[in-house]
Amino acid sequence: MIVALIAACEIGFWVLLAAGLSVRYLLRMPRTGLALLLCEPLLEVVLLVATALDLKNGADPNWTHGLAALYIGYTVGHGHRTVKWLDGHAAHRLGGAPPPPKPPRYGMARARHEGKVWLGTLTAAVVATVLLQLAIWYVDDPSRVTSLENWRWVAWRTAGIHGLIALSYAIWPRKASAGEPEVTPEKERARG
Repeated sequence: MIVALIAACEIGFWVLLAAGLSVRYLLRMPRTGLALLLCEPLLEVVLLVATALDLKNGADPNWTHGLAALYIGYTVGHGHRTVKWLDGHAAHRLGGAPPPPKPPRYGMARARHEGKVWLGTLTAAVVATVLLQLAIWYVDDPSRVTSLENWRWVAWRTAGIHGLIALSYAIWPRKASAGEPEVTPEKERARG
């Protein structure tokens, strides 16, 4: 049941996103579109409540409960950035706004950008860990929570690997090729 609900929440996320952006830019109803976009966190609340009820009704904690925690963490850590990115592109394509600035491609500006994205992954790991720990305390049976404990390590391994990748941009900053100018997002906006 939980896996189906995770899939439904993911599909619901994209449906609400498409509906919100369509209403906002195609139908020119920005407040209604914003209201639809603001309904997206309700999907995570539904998933959280369903997972808690599943555990309360005596379900054995398993990988689905851990995956639900990671999904909620990912949405908290990266959902806003994803919606903002897509909103900028929809405003450009559908609303006649200027194109959104691209992330920097080179140097320390790129390293800072990657660091900000990694902070979303770090937030996701923290949220997932908190949810998993609450579930472990809720079940209150050490012999039944091994799966949930393992998912905490999945969250932190993911954050660690992503952190190393983000750090690599600071240690070995990418340089523009000889014929390519190093353009910053500020310079791109000034040109656009």
